[in-house]
Amino acid sequence: MTGLLFLLFFIFMLAGVPIALAIGASTLLALNAQGVPLMVVTQQMFQGINSFALVAVPMFILAGDLMAQGKVSEKLVDFADSLFGFLKGGLSIVSVGAGMFFAAISGSGAATTAAVGSSLVPELRRKGYDPASAASLIAASGTIGVVIPPSVPMIIYAVIAQQSVSTLFLNGIVPGVLMGVGLAVIAIVQAYRRNYPRGTALSPATIWRTFKAASWGLMTPVIILGGIFSGIFTPSEAAVVAVNYALLVSLFVYRDLSLADVYRILIRSAITTAVIMLVIATSAVLSWTLSSWQVPGAIAQAVLSLSTDPYVIMLLVVAVILLTGVFIETASALIILTPVLLPLVGQLGIDPIHFGIIIVMGLAIGMITPPVAINLYVASSVTQLPLERITRAILPYLLGLIAVLLLVVYVPILLGWSG
Repeated sequence: MTGLLFLLFFIFMLAGVPIALAIGASTLLALNAQGVPLMVVTQQMFQGINSFALVAVPMFILAGDLMAQGKVSEKLVDFADSLFGFLKGGLSIVSVGAGMFFAAISGSGAATTAAVGSSLVPELRRKGYDPASAASLIAASGTIGVVIPPSVPMIIYAVIAQQSVSTLFLNGIVPGVLMGVGLAVIAIVQAYRRNYPRGTALSPATIWRTFKAASWGLMTPVIILGGIFSGIFTPSEAAVVAVNYALLVSLFVYRDLSLADVYRILIRSAITTAVIMLVIATSAVLSWTLSSWQVPGAIAQAVLSLSTDPYVIMLLVVAVILLTGVFIETASALIILTPVLLPLVGQLGIDPIHFGIIIVMGLAIGMITPPVAINLYVASSVTQLPLERITRAILPYLLGLIAVLLLVVYVPILLGWSG
């Protein structure tokens, strides 16, 4: 019966059926063929989204959209330029730095890519940077958006794995920063190879001026993460605080959004949220079905029979995560893989929090690996470059991110990981 379920799923996928419907329809037909009462489907769909922690998902999406549409992203780019612009190929480093700053606000890879790209692309072109390489770097920097907290995928994983959102957020900071450092090193090497110009001269006065202008945006992660880690409010409450703060800054401080803009952003965020929630609901039925058929345990035993070396098994797990991210978008892949792989890594003694960081990072890399590469599509839209050109230029950054992922997998103690 498991074979029928996966056969139906792949048929629907190849036919171009949306991922949520493909998951739901294949599971529904497989359960019906087994004679399971279909009332179970609606019960499990409701149960899958009946979690207080998921309240944070639409709120962080809305907060990120509000910040991305306003002047916050421009101010963050200016501040990053004042810090890193003096380096050889400084604007490349600014792309990474701005991506890290905005990652601490948005919780979304696509929002980070769009915000940084729209602010930096015109200047990158004016300074003579290779357009495809610059666009690919911005897309790669966008992957940090779901690793540095707040992170929507981390919230989804926490709900599935029944782990602490706050602990996941805390353990995501260092890996996210390391991803940025890895991308920056590659960007610097390319800058010297291509003889890119230096940017803004290093000036304490400029740093102070741009810092003051960006301080309202920079306060967002301080408020969100400071409130969560100090116990003042929960992650779900922090998401609501983030939305109110984003509205305050956009409407009354920078005054760069009108009420009509806010309404348009609300509609777009609601649509994004509805899609994610439908994926979570249908995937909850799939997870329940696989668990009731004891598929995760069977897969764990099959993998463990291949090798007893935990290093080899974790390499296989990483390969599965990366390969899944190539074909399935992040939220869906997270919901499908977590119930299957978590029992396996648990038998290896891997802490669920550590595995949560691994799977989120691995699927984040999927955001820049076609065909399902949302960050590349966003970068292509912002830069008006063909997707093929950006895809060819992404390879060095892709390899760099995979190297960082393997470091997180095998040397977590060096990253300050706390279980």
